[in-house]
Amino acid sequence: MVLSLERRVSTRSERVAARVPVEIRPARLADLDALVSLEHAAFTTDRAERRAIRHAIRSVSMTLLVAVAREPAEGGEVEILVGAATTERRRTSRVARLSSLAVAPARAGLGLGRKLLQAAEADARVHGCKRLRLEVRADNGGGIRLYERGGYARTGTKPDYYEDGMEAWCYEKALTDG
Repeated sequence: MVLSLERRVSTRSERVAARVPVEIRPARLADLDALVSLEHAAFTTDRAERRAIRHAIRSVSMTLLVAVAREPAEGGEVEILVGAATTERRRTSRVARLSSLAVAPARAGLGLGRKLLQAAEADARVHGCKRLRLEVRADNGGGIRLYERGGYARTGTKPDYYEDGMEAWCYEKALTDG
């Protein structure tokens, strides 16, 4: 089984084909190369470095979830990494932080971000967290819509938060048992 990141430019027919079901599971070290590729495909600035991604995979206070699609390939199936979400927790806090949510550009707009966000929320609940916080670029309209539609309330801003000087909008959501 080969793990790769989908990199092709999507056409309308590819976007329809991209609606294949995905599995969301904890990341493994074998996912590292595909996760680094996803960082470069999904973000133009503020990318996580390879060592930070490796740390997140191994950490007991972080969860790195990946979304994978299985597609037919010569000799069987190939597993394609199409998204990821990282949450951070502290032992002394009941508040988790969503530090990253990335979707492969060819899979954007298909509901994968929502699925990853819901999986991150469920993981935070399992770890005893009652709230989930996050920051999003003020110019990331798609991310802002995702979080607001998901029940997140804007709690403030952080000026000059990103390496290019863009401010971050802060959001938070109470996690219920549902």
